[in-house]
Amino acid sequence: MSVPGMRRRAAVGLAALAATAFTAVAVHPDQAEARPKPIDVKLLAINDFHGNLEPPTGSSGTIDGQFAGGAAYLAAHLDALRGTTKKERDHTVTVAAGDLIGASPLLSAAFHDEPTIEEMNLAGLEFTSVGNHEFDEGATELLRMQNGGCHPVDGCADGTPFKGAEFQYLSANAFKTATGKPLLPPYGIKKIDGVKIGFIGMTLEGTPQIVSQQGVAGLSFADEADTANKYARILRKQGVEAIVVLLHEGGVQNGGGINDCTGFSGPIVDIANRMDPSIDVIVSGHTHAAYNCNINGKLVTSASSFGRLVTDIDLKIDRRSRDIVSASANNVVVTRTIDPDEATNDLITRYKTALGPVADKVVGETTGVLTKTQENLYQTGVDVNGKPTYQTGESPLGNVIADAQLAATDNEQNAVAAFMNPGGVRADLDAGPVTYAEAFTVQPFANNLVTLDLTGAQLYCMLEQQFTTAKVLYASSTVHYVVDVNGTTAPAASPCTGTRVVRGSLTINGTPVTDTATYRVTVNNFLAGGGDGFSVLTGGTNAVTGLIDLDAFTAYLTEKSPVSAPALDRIQTTAEVPAA
Repeated sequence: MSVPGMRRRAAVGLAALAATAFTAVAVHPDQAEARPKPIDVKLLAINDFHGNLEPPTGSSGTIDGQFAGGAAYLAAHLDALRGTTKKERDHTVTVAAGDLIGASPLLSAAFHDEPTIEEMNLAGLEFTSVGNHEFDEGATELLRMQNGGCHPVDGCADGTPFKGAEFQYLSANAFKTATGKPLLPPYGIKKIDGVKIGFIGMTLEGTPQIVSQQGVAGLSFADEADTANKYARILRKQGVEAIVVLLHEGGVQNGGGINDCTGFSGPIVDIANRMDPSIDVIVSGHTHAAYNCNINGKLVTSASSFGRLVTDIDLKIDRRSRDIVSASANNVVVTRTIDPDEATNDLITRYKTALGPVADKVVGETTGVLTKTQENLYQTGVDVNGKPTYQTGESPLGNVIADAQLAATDNEQNAVAAFMNPGGVRADLDAGPVTYAEAFTVQPFANNLVTLDLTGAQLYCMLEQQFTTAKVLYASSTVHYVVDVNGTTAPAASPCTGTRVVRGSLTINGTPVTDTATYRVTVNNFLAGGGDGFSVLTGGTNAVTGLIDLDAFTAYLTEKSPVSAPALDRIQTTAEVPAA
């Protein structure tokens, strides 16, 4: 079928071996024999929607040179792509590759992402894998998303019952540690013209490293390729030969357009290469990238993020073998020139009305823009083009957030320092009044603050781990230290052995930190659980869980208004320190 803005398709045949994009459809060699006409099936795929019900703004709202996204436009495009005849629509399956919810704008997050689940019901979604952000509020909350019911604390916040997902979440490689059984069904089957199509759903094996430990408590995560191969064998025993994997893991291009596969790399390459040949298509995600690849004879696609693209996949299935004999894909831009879906607009209006008084409340004021952009800390080397590479450090907004977290815990928990992970700061703050909605956009994860005891030796180790993980933490104003530009970075296996942080330079409230002394330090629960590779924090003691980070942030903005950008002087380098 023809759709406005349609680009060339990338096709996959079983003989393909490399990660490249193709323009011609390849088929099995024996297709040259006289056979019944194959069954045409269409898959419509999205990924990493992250609750973007309203059209995203700024760079997040454009792709391929066009304004894109918004749930009402996404639903309208999906409906158009399904075709007009009953047969076309019956032969279409709508799927997703995880992170439909979590890290969402306030309109969805304020209602625990119930609006997004309801919207995906309206949009006709049938199967989706779980993503790492589906675990942000824990396994019990994910099951509520599937099965429905009011939130155990906030109830049905919009005043209407929540019925849960009409589509099926799949979690083949996320299972209950105690029983070894998947948290949710590992696969789903759709029958079209008497032929079964199997969909295996998974998230990345590394989910526990990027989600708070409370979010994945009681769960284990298995290797993606091994799990896919296991369930492919199970499906084939049930007579399913057409197999599609919905995987929340991906890769990135080095240049290339939304339907290219230029200089492609990332975890998905190894995973696809290790998957059984019986797996024909991988709908992927997680990296928020757009691509259309052939990896080891498998069609591998991603539709970027925030509902800006739909991957339109055409399959031909042999009626005798019941296997996919060709697959081609096209990433279609979700333009805003199409008439929006009315039912979706009604849903958005209902939730905006319920949200209004909360979102518009002014919680503070800034004297100027507070950016999350990290300033250069020191040069680490040069890249392949001879350009300098840097380890990034402080940011104005990151420093404010660290100060807010210390202010929330200094009296109650006797905290003397606070540290914030850079990935948890999601947006800049403009100058002037700050609304609750704007503050939420900065800190959308609802992490709890955790204050714990760390020895001086553990603090030094944590700071060394910054350079192993390439994630420099934002420190409160009570913290100062010096980085040696010529120091060594510790290997991941021995994170405390680096020499980037000058020994004796770390001070808290102007007093040098000693290895054997104990310090009360505040972080969020993500970091406290070893998130972002800061494993030393799991050895903290006397931990006390406190406020939600957003509550600490808004309280600080209210108390300190108008808030100005703090000096970026908490980390120095040896190049900046004057000689004695």
